[in-house]
Amino acid sequence: MNTFTYTAFNSRGKLFRGSVQEKTWTQAIRRVKEMGLFPTSVKERPRRALAEKVKPAAKQASTAPRPGQAFWFIARIPLTLLTGFTRQMATLLEAGIPIVRALRSIEQQEENRSLRTILRQVIAEIEGGSTFSEALARHPRVFTRLYVNMIVAGETAGMLESTLARLADFMERSHKIHARIVSALFYPASVIAVAMGILMVLAVFVVPKFKEVFGDLTGGAPLPAFTESLLDSAQFMKSHLLSLLGGVAILVVAFKMIRATTAGRNGLDRLKLKLPIIGRIVRKAAIGRFARTLGTMLENGVPVLQALAIARETASNALFAQAIQQTHDRIKEGDTLVSPLQASGVFPATVISMIDAGEQTGAVPAMLLKVADGCDDDVDNNIASALSLLEPALIIFLAVIVGSIVIALFLPLVNFDPGAGAKPGE
Repeated sequence: MNTFTYTAFNSRGKLFRGSVQEKTWTQAIRRVKEMGLFPTSVKERPRRALAEKVKPAAKQASTAPRPGQAFWFIARIPLTLLTGFTRQMATLLEAGIPIVRALRSIEQQEENRSLRTILRQVIAEIEGGSTFSEALARHPRVFTRLYVNMIVAGETAGMLESTLARLADFMERSHKIHARIVSALFYPASVIAVAMGILMVLAVFVVPKFKEVFGDLTGGAPLPAFTESLLDSAQFMKSHLLSLLGGVAILVVAFKMIRATTAGRNGLDRLKLKLPIIGRIVRKAAIGRFARTLGTMLENGVPVLQALAIARETASNALFAQAIQQTHDRIKEGDTLVSPLQASGVFPATVISMIDAGEQTGAVPAMLLKVADGCDDDVDNNIASALSLLEPALIIFLAVIVGSIVIALFLPLVNFDPGAGAKPGE
């Protein structure tokens, strides 16, 4: 009897790993299916002498943590670094280099200590009999379910190198979209933050000094109402600065607490979609993320129910996550992909039509990737349009604020009568 390790999913998409004792590989697959599971990987565990088993285990214990040990102390790996690792693995495997040798080559030249440590652990686990996907799955903080499941599909189909290349393309594209959104938001956020900082400094340290100057200059005569309101506002900010900062901190904490609840997150995500300009960008970005995630996994042979479960976890909006969950449940009951997506009401008619055409022609993965490309282009165009409107709006906003302060401080000088504050006989 031989020992076969398997990775399989049940009808609900839950992942199972284990081993069975059978004579042949075919009998092992049949045994797993008889258990009500859908196998994605069934491999024979190599027989080794006791001395050969003890030696790698001792070496692994001395150089890396044991498989299955918690790796909470490992720093999070940047996405760009993980993308580079994936691209390197695809290139080395396409060149015919064995997987362990490829991993060792990358590990030896890797400068990031956290990734280098993880690669050592992955190598030790593969040398101990685990598959590549099983070794990666032991590090969920670094390799997501999407990443691991695509590797499982590539191993099952015997197309690991092409799967890694597609995965690297997916990660690069996702990073570019995220970087574009962050860079687009950085300019207005930085301008507003700097402006608010300058205004606070003026209100707390500069403007109150003018009250003393105006008092000496006018001899206590009443100041213009606009100037009085500015001075009173500045004095209020100076006197209650700590209270104002505490109030801002309380609002931030309250926002995070509301966001942590299901109802709060649903409400905030629904509000995002209704905002005039931001709502369109958020909707297109969420649709593009869903379509690219689902299309990439289906293209690499991941079962549709499992792919939808992962797409739900990676959804950036709670309403889209609910729609994906409903689609998952309806497909499990025998429905098509288009009907539940259309019934959710969060996907536009053009997207539904393209997915419907993909189902009719048997090219759903390719059509989903086209949808993702179109949504990414729309996000770029909408961001460019929003910035073209936001830049002059920020300039006008700053001009109004600064101009109001200047006018308020110069009004007493314009209305100043040199003889008004003079004493009799002077």
